[in-house]
Amino acid sequence: MSETILENTSGNTSTAHDDFDWSVDKRNVVRYTEKEKADYDVQYSSTLKTIENNEIVKGIVVALTNTDVVLNIGFKSDGLVPLSEFRDVEDLKIGDEFDVYVVNKEDKKGILQLSRKNARTMKAWEEIMEAHKSGVVVQGKIVSKTKGGLIANVFGVDTFLPGSQIDVKPITDYDVYVGKTMELKVVKINEAIKNAVVSHKALIESDIESQREAIIGKLEKGQVLEGTIKNITDFGAFIDLGGVDGLLYITDISWGRIGHPKEVLELNQKLNVVVLDYDDNKKRISLGLKQLQPHPWDTLDKDIELGSKVKGKIVNIEDYGSFLEITPGVEGLIHVSEVSWSNTPINSREYFKSGDTHEAIVMTLDREERKMSLSLKRLTEDPWIKIADKFPVGTKTKGVVKNITPYGVFVELADGIGGMIHISDLSWTKRYNHPTEFTKVGNELDVVVMDIDNENRKLTLGHKQIEEDPWDSFETVFPVGSVHEATLLHSDDKGGIVLLPYGLEAFAPKKHLAKESGGFVAADEKAEFKVIEFNRNDKRILVSHARIWEEAKNEAIEGEKKEKKVEREKTAKTVKTMQKNIEKATLGDLSALSDLKEKMDSKKASDDAAAKEQASSNETSEEKSPE
Repeated sequence: MSETILENTSGNTSTAHDDFDWSVDKRNVVRYTEKEKADYDVQYSSTLKTIENNEIVKGIVVALTNTDVVLNIGFKSDGLVPLSEFRDVEDLKIGDEFDVYVVNKEDKKGILQLSRKNARTMKAWEEIMEAHKSGVVVQGKIVSKTKGGLIANVFGVDTFLPGSQIDVKPITDYDVYVGKTMELKVVKINEAIKNAVVSHKALIESDIESQREAIIGKLEKGQVLEGTIKNITDFGAFIDLGGVDGLLYITDISWGRIGHPKEVLELNQKLNVVVLDYDDNKKRISLGLKQLQPHPWDTLDKDIELGSKVKGKIVNIEDYGSFLEITPGVEGLIHVSEVSWSNTPINSREYFKSGDTHEAIVMTLDREERKMSLSLKRLTEDPWIKIADKFPVGTKTKGVVKNITPYGVFVELADGIGGMIHISDLSWTKRYNHPTEFTKVGNELDVVVMDIDNENRKLTLGHKQIEEDPWDSFETVFPVGSVHEATLLHSDDKGGIVLLPYGLEAFAPKKHLAKESGGFVAADEKAEFKVIEFNRNDKRILVSHARIWEEAKNEAIEGEKKEKKVEREKTAKTVKTMQKNIEKATLGDLSALSDLKEKMDSKKASDDAAAKEQASSNETSEEKSPE
């Protein structure tokens, strides 16, 4: 069908039916005014919610699909939430109401995107922050073990429970807590990364602290409490008094000495203790166990007095002596001077052993000061009373070396009787730098009693005096000037020790060890030595090897000098004889000699003139010869 096109007077092109009212049809139509349209728009908009992204709103389940849950949040369209976010909801049905998070009001497809997981996380984080701020106790389910601790689900959010915050005591097995629900306290949060740290230990400590304050508030010195041993250390034991710990020091466990608390205490053992002291500021309680028993000195046997014999064990050893425990808590000191009648120094640490049993005599006793001194040596009679009868001066006997010092050797002749051999009395022939070069502790030695000092309880002993002094005969064997074959034992910068025959030692100064060929006599080398000094009083002999070849050299020089002297004397005698013969010559002989001299002088003058003439002739011939 053709269409008629008209052009109006204004020049605009128009089509047919431009004046048709399209709002009118054959049915009944309600016409609205502009005002009515505006009112209806307001009424319609009021039925819809205004929402924004990242907002939490209420939603009602209106439909379920295989993958999504459809929720009506009062917006112009329904929203979708993945069905997987409702796995924790049993018997999910239409009409259930949930908090959901607006992810996107309208995505590219025009769909409203919601999330129940995000809503739960945001709400849970708000609750966790509030719990951290208020300090309230929250419930958390341990879902897994991780490095250094556990993961606890609190309000649907995973939080970290460090291993050190599980309990007040160390925990080694974390697996036993997985799956359990625990009361926790939020101790730290990080809003930026939405991370929280929780603690169960904080609750325990809080309970303990409240119990501690309650118990300490009722404490009094001298109060007796029942407790349980929860830990034992080298210095004592920690006692649980029902929520608060007290320390029982090792010195307050027993009146007697103990090496370690485990000797008398056991873990989890229940016992009564007395409060010795407590510090409100430091929350420290000191306990005592031995104080519940009377002091042993107060119950010490009244029959024990001066001179009494007692028995006990060694419990402490010091340099000056040892302590003998008569009964637990009652000790007496055995000073080193009361161990033996001998004056030989005693090392208490070598003589006594901890735990050894000994009998002793009570020397002093002070019950008020709680002190006692004991003696071992007084169990026997003082051997020095009859020392002059048993070991008179000059007695030759044997003894055992008990101690060695740089200046001598202590020898025990009998129990409690001993004396010292000075280092100079060890040998007639050898000089020792230290007695250990001669003997050792435990060796047996022959000795002679040289002197007795009853007042100071000392014996002077000698060893070399067992034999006669060989120096009386040495003086004839080794006179000054005598030469002997000997061996150099050793030497230093000052000289060397030379071993002469009969085991006698002499000293050679360094310069006297020089050899004629150069160098010095070496150790262990044999050579001839000459005695240059013999001192009987000081028991000293000086020898020289250099003196031997030096004197031989000097003797050769002296012999040569004597021969030359004899030759000179012989020549002088000959000259003298000739002079005497000349004096006897006659005057005739002298005249003949004078004539002979004149003839010889005349001949010499003639020879000189001929030689001069010949020389002049030779010079003239050289001048005439061509070049």
